[in-house]
Amino acid sequence: MDEAAAKQVVDKIIGQVFGFQNPLSLEQVFQKFAFDVRLPQQVTDSMTGEATWAQSANPTKFISFENQFKKDDWERPAKQLNSIEEILKSWNEINEMTTERYLDSINIGQSDNIYGSENVFRSQDIHNSKNVVYCDSMVSGSSEYVLACQRSGGLSFCIRVEDSGETSNSFNVQWCKYIVNSMFISDATKMQDCLFSSHLNNKRFMVANMQFDEAEYRRLRDIVARWILTN
Repeated sequence: MDEAAAKQVVDKIIGQVFGFQNPLSLEQVFQKFAFDVRLPQQVTDSMTGEATWAQSANPTKFISFENQFKKDDWERPAKQLNSIEEILKSWNEINEMTTERYLDSINIGQSDNIYGSENVFRSQDIHNSKNVVYCDSMVSGSSEYVLACQRSGGLSFCIRVEDSGETSNSFNVQWCKYIVNSMFISDATKMQDCLFSSHLNNKRFMVANMQFDEAEYRRLRDIVARWILTN
């Protein structure tokens, strides 16, 4: 998945969540929504010298998942080792961190640790999900059309959802479940069409934990959505 395809996914997510056409470039989306998400880092493949993407950049040598299989045999002839220094030196000669690890996945770009997924860009530890951009640890339940989300599952058309599940068409949700068409929600369940609310259950048309009628809620939501995209 390249940047052009990622931008198309991002445009669709933003349009669905906020109800407005995305005015931001892919880089602006990254800076605005994914600035604090743990994402793969660019490193260098020791075999080709080309850029590759790793979940951990702590090791000093890297090789892509694809390139490691281009070497017929990694086993070496035995040699005498007399000290821990010699053992560590020998290990360092072959200890290359594998990058861009994709299993049963298609159309993946700049990502690592991807399993059973499709259309994933600059993300890591993604399981059974589709159309994922700038996300980390989507493991508990399949998700689709997610942007800058972390440690969550069962999401659909979500942006900046953390430690939550079964959430759709929402922005900035933390430690929640069963959230629909809402923004800035935390520690809540079964919320629909709500803004800036916390510690509530089974509510609709709430703003800052205050009840409004639908018309007034829609007016306030429009203000909030425009503020998010233009601020």
